[in-house]
Amino acid sequence: MTPISTPTPITGMDLTGFTEREQGVWTDEQGIVLSVHFFPLVPDLPAPLHDTDRLRHDLARSVARAGAGLIEAVPGEVDSVPAVRQLIKVRRPETQHGLVFLGSWTVPKATCSTVVKVQAGERGTTGMREAVVGARVGHENYFRPHPYGPDVQGGLPYHVADLEEWDAEFPDHPLTLVRGALRRIVPTVVLEDRFKAFPPFGPPEDPRRRWFRRR
Repeated sequence: MTPISTPTPITGMDLTGFTEREQGVWTDEQGIVLSVHFFPLVPDLPAPLHDTDRLRHDLARSVARAGAGLIEAVPGEVDSVPAVRQLIKVRRPETQHGLVFLGSWTVPKATCSTVVKVQAGERGTTGMREAVVGARVGHENYFRPHPYGPDVQGGLPYHVADLEEWDAEFPDHPLTLVRGALRRIVPTVVLEDRFKAFPPFGPPEDPRRRWFRRR
């Protein structure tokens, strides 16, 4: 565990293999960029974390409108505080080739949020993962409607090559690296007790919805 000093509620996390480049930003030898952020504003998440279907659907539409693609959005916890993980792909800036993959855990509170972000971009020959998986599954099975809503249109297309099941075959692909870094680092994140005690984000869940899900 490495204590960190940044203007965020994050006070520590495992930074093994990372070198600090500036306050709150670290890199490793594989080209991963890790950063932490604090936003003193009401989070711009489109729905409460417990409204999973609406949260995923609206995030996917928002990302598509921005020209990118939401690979997945998964509610969970960071240091026992409700949070949401997002994996997004965007076109590499200022080039027609290659993608950058962004992974983040957003920990929202009523009036602020903190974020752990990991990103890595394709280098050298691009598109190999997509080409190999496409040849393996066939064109007719490669592209799919977005799982968070058939009306999610535009942006980068949803396809099976981004699924986690292919990560083991492409250990050096940036998407694999981003997933692995989030999986390794985020369970070690330590948040300030004061931040953890802030009022939660969004309205409380209707207890009738909890009862319905239990059935």
